[in-house]
Amino acid sequence: MITMTTRCIALATTAVLATNSFAAAQDLSALEAAAMEEGMLTTIALPHSWCGYGDLIAGFKAKYPGITVNELNPDAGSADELEAVRANKGNTGPQAPDVLDVGLSFGPQAKEEGLLQPYKVSTWDEIPDTIKDPDGYWYGDYYGVISFLVNEDLVTEIPTDWDDLLKSDYAGQVALAGDPRASNQAILSVLAAGMAAGGEAGSDAAQQGLDYFQEMNAEGNFVPVIGKAGTLAQGATPIVITWDYNALAWGDTLAGNPPTKVVVPESGVLAGVYVQAISAHAPHPNAAKLWMEYIYSDEGQNLWLKGYCHPARFNAMSEAGKIPAELLEALPPAESYAKAYFPTLEEQAANNDTVTSGWDAVVGANVQ
Repeated sequence: MITMTTRCIALATTAVLATNSFAAAQDLSALEAAAMEEGMLTTIALPHSWCGYGDLIAGFKAKYPGITVNELNPDAGSADELEAVRANKGNTGPQAPDVLDVGLSFGPQAKEEGLLQPYKVSTWDEIPDTIKDPDGYWYGDYYGVISFLVNEDLVTEIPTDWDDLLKSDYAGQVALAGDPRASNQAILSVLAAGMAAGGEAGSDAAQQGLDYFQEMNAEGNFVPVIGKAGTLAQGATPIVITWDYNALAWGDTLAGNPPTKVVVPESGVLAGVYVQAISAHAPHPNAAKLWMEYIYSDEGQNLWLKGYCHPARFNAMSEAGKIPAELLEALPPAESYAKAYFPTLEEQAANNDTVTSGWDAVVGANVQ
């Protein structure tokens, strides 16, 4: 993915526990005590099947039984998360999120808007510089690639590339795993389709991606329903365009009923990084920091990998022999990721603007 250093940051000896103060690395015991006193962590947009979050949340609860995890709207998109922070400024109740997990382009946007507070975890140096804010306002957590999840009971000819999805064989079968006007996953799926059509990452490929989905919609292949494991199994969306880790996890959940196939397309292989951040208005800022320490620890990173996601510290942990072999063996072959393209922040920002503003006018499908 991206070269990482292996130096570790020593924990600071003085705890700085003020709600909005910067802390490079607090004394962990003091942080634990402060978080326990708060007694709650409020998350948002964390489906248990997404990237192994069910195990991560369970692990955090087991490690810190005095902290209740309040889970808001598991199916929210990145834009919805930012709106939840805006809508709950000054609200210390259970509807105010403490922590966010959003697409890479949403991190700088939220920082610029003043929605985030800085915090650097103790493993900060092992997070690649290219996927973190230098001041600690947001930092990459994991990545995956856009894939197709196929219901093999209903789809006899398995598609292998984006062009295939336009064929008449797939009438009424193809769905996105989110609303492209709000969901980072769906927005980047449009970009991937545009890149497969020959566009360059950014607004050019985004426009070609919109044209691609306009054609798919006109052909009657596109289903304006947010695709999930349940809609795939029921036959409402026999093909779902989604992150590879979601596709693999949903396949596990379905356990062969129906049988599924995960396809990394031959072209337009796009990798997407998600980032973590703490709300500037977090009612439980110390619990939020403790959550960050947990998910960026060896245990937390390996739980993400168990959920089929490549964690931010993957390279450093691999070099240090900290990744169990069975976790690597459960992933698609390494060559599936060899052609993956990581769009820059600027390319993602241009893509987001084009897709979110142009979807209704160009494609005209109200995804819900």
